[in-house]
Amino acid sequence: IYADPAKRLELYFRPKDPYCHPVCANRFPTSTMLLRVRRRSKKKQQLDTEEQIQPEVQFEMEILGIVTTVYKFQGMSDFQYLAMHSGPDDKQTSMYDKVLMVKPEKEEFFNKDLPLYIPPPIFSRLDTPIDYFYRPDVQHREGYNNPQVSGENLIGLSRARRPHNAIFVNFDDEEIPTKPLDAAVQNWKKVCTNPVDKKVEEELRKLFEVRPVWSRNAVKANISIHPDKLKLLLPYLAYYMLTGPWRSLWVRFGYDPRKHPEAKIYQVLDFRIRCGMKYGYAATDMPVKAKRSTYNYSLPITVKKQGSHTVSVHDLKQGLGTAGTSGARKSPSSRYKLKESVYIFREGALPPYRQMFYQLCDLNVESLQKIIHRNDGTESECTERDGWCLAKTSDDLRDSMSLMIKQIIRSTRPALFSNTTSTEDGKEQMAYESGEDEDDEEEEEEDFKPSDGSENEMETEILDYV
Repeated sequence: IYADPAKRLELYFRPKDPYCHPVCANRFPTSTMLLRVRRRSKKKQQLDTEEQIQPEVQFEMEILGIVTTVYKFQGMSDFQYLAMHSGPDDKQTSMYDKVLMVKPEKEEFFNKDLPLYIPPPIFSRLDTPIDYFYRPDVQHREGYNNPQVSGENLIGLSRARRPHNAIFVNFDDEEIPTKPLDAAVQNWKKVCTNPVDKKVEEELRKLFEVRPVWSRNAVKANISIHPDKLKLLLPYLAYYMLTGPWRSLWVRFGYDPRKHPEAKIYQVLDFRIRCGMKYGYAATDMPVKAKRSTYNYSLPITVKKQGSHTVSVHDLKQGLGTAGTSGARKSPSSRYKLKESVYIFREGALPPYRQMFYQLCDLNVESLQKIIHRNDGTESECTERDGWCLAKTSDDLRDSMSLMIKQIIRSTRPALFSNTTSTEDGKEQMAYESGEDEDDEEEEEEDFKPSDGSENEMETEILDYV
């Protein structure tokens, strides 16, 4: 526990009782001293038998060291539940020897007639008392009627809207925006206070002139800008596609990819690295680590989450970050840039994360580009699923990319594939693992949250603006 500053110290009053609920201690920094105190008593010589002997007491103190961390138990300790049964005469009977299996038992053990015992499925998430501060009923004036209930005045499950003023467009919307909202213009002009920001604005304008559709990761790999400022700059220059083949991408104002067949190279591909025993390697053998793991979860009462690092006003004005020392800081031109691998797929290289959102033009493999351009010049209709590409193009791309990744893993870890065989022509039978068409055992491993430096997931990006 001491090695991990984010965890709380647990105290079990009955360590051998699986139903014992722990008391948790919070970690606090301190600057105190650890003392060793010795008390020495020396008896005086007895001069008179009637007089009481008063021993001579001496104290010796020694400083052993400095204590920098302490754990304080400040929570309530009454969250306990015993495996007991109340009889008709209110006599409590222990059930531990009847419900706990401490050794291999025969069938008779499981067929015993026992009173019903159901422990609570979960204890309180809090171990400190909290005042709720209930509000009194509002006293309206006479004649007041409550407004009609609608979706606008209901408390939703999502978080409150954030004032980034991005424009969202669905695939079936008829019109596309040609200019930003006035609030988006004002927000950007308010923070664009130094030459660095104006230079970044011009760089992003040039990027949208060269290529009208960009993902946020692709933008962050080409220009260096503070993440909080990028949230204000993107709505100033582009709108956000929610659905369709260009979902989760930023499109230049005035450009409608649904009317331009050449825009198919900017479509998005949701690619997830396939793993499982049916592919020859398990999730633990994957060279690309998961962004989260189910084995690292802890109960809310046992983990003390650290607060997120706040950004100072000085950092936003200068366009610089707060990480690192002054001697090791990067130049402003590359401080916030991501690596190209976060949005470009190359043959012979593994993706940095198990789930990636690639644009088709960023698949830098000749065989993949041939699949994309199979219908060049014959595009007739833009569909919500496949865009300007042929049907099942995304499935063909995923299969080819999965084979490439499997070959990379095979070359780096040949022992994993020593017992596997391939079908004729070297084609592996791989199912499409998007989480939509089949119930896969590895689906839980593929639903990731973005890690540091990665914001690939479409829903995460939408929540930054909604």
